[in-house]
Amino acid sequence: MNRLDTRNPDFAQQFHALHDWDANLDPQIEERVREIVAAVRDRGDAALREYTERFDGLHTDSSVDLEIPRNHWEQALHGLEPGQRAALEKAAQRIRSYHEHQRSTSWTFTETDGTVLGQRILPLSRVGIYVPGGKAAYPSSVLMNAIPAHVAGVQEIIMTVPTPQGQVNPWVLAAAAIAGVDRVFCVGGAQAVAALAYGTESVPAVDKIVGPGNIYVATAKRMVFGRVGIDMIAGPSEILVISDSSAPAEWLAWDLLSQAEHDELAQSILISWDDEHIESVLTAVDTALAVLDRAPIARKSWADRGAVIRVRDRGEACTIADRIAPEHLELAVADPEDWLADIHNAGAIFMGIHSCEALGDYVAGPNHVLPTGGSARFSSALGVYDFIKRSSLIHVSPAGAAQLGRIAEGLAQGEGLTAHARSAACRIPKAGS
Repeated sequence: MNRLDTRNPDFAQQFHALHDWDANLDPQIEERVREIVAAVRDRGDAALREYTERFDGLHTDSSVDLEIPRNHWEQALHGLEPGQRAALEKAAQRIRSYHEHQRSTSWTFTETDGTVLGQRILPLSRVGIYVPGGKAAYPSSVLMNAIPAHVAGVQEIIMTVPTPQGQVNPWVLAAAAIAGVDRVFCVGGAQAVAALAYGTESVPAVDKIVGPGNIYVATAKRMVFGRVGIDMIAGPSEILVISDSSAPAEWLAWDLLSQAEHDELAQSILISWDDEHIESVLTAVDTALAVLDRAPIARKSWADRGAVIRVRDRGEACTIADRIAPEHLELAVADPEDWLADIHNAGAIFMGIHSCEALGDYVAGPNHVLPTGGSARFSSALGVYDFIKRSSLIHVSPAGAAQLGRIAEGLAQGEGLTAHARSAACRIPKAGS
């Protein structure tokens, strides 16, 4: 675990090493992903089956359907314990309720000369949702990706999920049944992204691909962008906790480890100006690691990428938080509302000591698909607005064309575009007409 102190003369160098670390360092990954994408694009299901057998250990000859039948989802849903099903359904209800507030409507306005301008908003026709299924299964990701698409009015939602050794988590299938998914395919990795982008005999091509995945999935999404839309290039998960010592150290230890247990590359950072509190949290982390189920993963994440940053005061804490632009920011402070004006870059902000990131992951309502790697400086959480498209509406009246035509003609002549100028000018009434 890295220990940094803003009072030390080498802080800037240490912070740079911590913050500018890059997980995407292996050039062989891009080459391998390029091969996979090209093979699926060119050979469709045949390549998809080969990669599914090679990477997931699932034999799928031409007689085996790559699609998981809907009755399997229903069986998974009915097979859950009542408490488990109730938890999924309550989480889905809260996520749906939150995202319904994000709905946008088309609009127009009429100018004095009768010209009508506006914007038409329509849902995407078909989207693909990638759900991870490697080191852990994530039914919450099904809900977070599918529900805003469903709220937006997307006509068809296609889900892909890797099934190592043919096993698919029943929670994932149950979540698909609850969230409004239309079809599910047992493929994962870069090959699933390629199938969604280009289509195969079994998997339909989509308009946009959303959902987190490993470095192979992220690289494939970057590669097919332009052919299809994507939500973002997701990196390892991150949490930054700013604490004024008002939260119990044990609580913060679990908060930090809630990200560390995701992945060895995940990053957990604590910022505080209270030395005694810092030491208490570190002790609590050691205690928690001794009983954590995924301790080997969390321990490596905490050792390699975890950090404690000792700052002088609140101002430094906010400045550093903005430079990090974390995926998850916990303001574990007494008066979190007072901090908001000084925080500008974060995917999600958890305000107060009771607002732990784990609640946001599952049931609070806002989306847990968030920008990582500092991209919260310019990017936002997944939402309904990621599943719509906007078309400008321009209905110019005769009087409007006369006025606007003269302006456009002059601008076009200034740019040396004669056809533009004449196109605008011919809408201007001739004198005496």
